[in-house]
Amino acid sequence: MTHARNAFGTPLLAGAASGPAEPVPPRPLAGIAASRRRALALFVACAVPSLVAAQTPAQTPAQTPALAPAQTAPLKVVASFSLLADMVAVVGGDAVAVHALVGPDADAHAFTPAPADASRLAQAGLIVVNGLGFEGWIDRLVRASGSKAPVLVASQGIAVRRIGKVVDPHAWQSLVAAQRYTENIRAALVAILGPTRPAQVGAINARAAAYTQALAALDASVRSRLAAVPPDERKLVTSHDAFGYMADAWDLDMRAAQGWSTAGEVSAADVARLIRQLKAQRVRALFVENISDPRLMERIAREAGATVGGTLYSDALSPPGTRADTYLKLMAHNAETLLAAMQPGR
Repeated sequence: MTHARNAFGTPLLAGAASGPAEPVPPRPLAGIAASRRRALALFVACAVPSLVAAQTPAQTPAQTPALAPAQTAPLKVVASFSLLADMVAVVGGDAVAVHALVGPDADAHAFTPAPADASRLAQAGLIVVNGLGFEGWIDRLVRASGSKAPVLVASQGIAVRRIGKVVDPHAWQSLVAAQRYTENIRAALVAILGPTRPAQVGAINARAAAYTQALAALDASVRSRLAAVPPDERKLVTSHDAFGYMADAWDLDMRAAQGWSTAGEVSAADVARLIRQLKAQRVRALFVENISDPRLMERIAREAGATVGGTLYSDALSPPGTRADTYLKLMAHNAETLLAAMQPGR
């Protein structure tokens, strides 16, 4: 298989063609279009040979050739941050060994790569990034690592949010968009592993199908419960503007003290303006984030006469063994926290 390459020679994998994010049932054949931010407009269609046609009758143990260690060892996958790493681990199962560059409770906006990160990329068989400008440091890191691994842009094919020409990168906050992420990950793993390990393709497809169903079921449940909440009770404020896709999907009126990135400082004028808005519109609750200092939101809530409704998880999972240590648990926690804050009489 021939992949398109970016400006520094790295093969590119991207997901399905552009368009609104719809649940896509797993399929045994994967066609992955090559695309990537600042890739100098390189675009090459990449087709995966039919695995069904390549199947052969079962061999007896004596006829089965021994697989080399390279064919049996898990595929090394490096994901840019913890949420993507979890998605890859769920879909890939024992066929992959996944590492997140930005770990739990860490802020990808403020991440500074270390030499060890470049080393991990150099050894990877697949690199998975969100794209949409989220990882401003990833191109430099790939260049420094000399990695030849394909790069999957997991958000490829989702319907993006924009303000003018600026794109909101936090697409994983929509459970519908997450189904597109899942399909893109599934297709990339099948494309890479299928030719040499066709026996693993069925399990990858099955895990992707089950995961997609779980995402869709959670989304349907939240929408059903939100139907009982009047529009005037859906006004909420978060630390930074990471929940726009969620707000659009679930018809929430969400404001933020900070923009799409946490890299900059919030000005006193912005804080004062937000407090005035909250008082005028009688916003129900404010929320802190696991990657942000809670003191700003606590001050705004105090001065606006609002309450702090709890902690939301935006750009990172919580540590292993805690309440939001997987993507599904993170989204379920966020939904429960928001719904609790919108209950009458709170």
